[in-house]
Amino acid sequence: QVHLVESGGGLVQSGGSLRLSCEGTGNIYRINNMAWYRQAPGKERDLVATIQRGGETHYVDSVKDPFTISSDNAKNTVYLQMNNLQFEDAAVYLCFAEIQVSPNYEFECWGQGTQVTVSS
Repeated sequence: QVHLVESGGGLVQSGGSLRLSCEGTGNIYRINNMAWYRQAPGKERDLVATIQRGGETHYVDSVKDPFTISSDNAKNTVYLQMNNLQFEDAAVYLCFAEIQVSPNYEFECWGQGTQVTVSS
């Protein structure tokens, strides 16, 4: 069994910061690409940022400056540092990864999500 386990969400005041973590657990051969998505109530799931195994990153324009995605390949972990959080950033944040369990088999995996709430 392979899982993505997120942590680090919570309640923060507007302008504050949070650091999300997502660790892959189980029989993992290699994780190739990882990403963070978010979904607010009543809205679609939106991409926030991606990071490739080699370190190349991509951000949606709305989070490009205050958010930073990083990863530790040895720990099968991706992070999302979120600074200057605003009310519109409140959502369930979900981790996504392309995981190989063997050299010839890769599949897409989602975490269960972690709630980020921003207060005024």
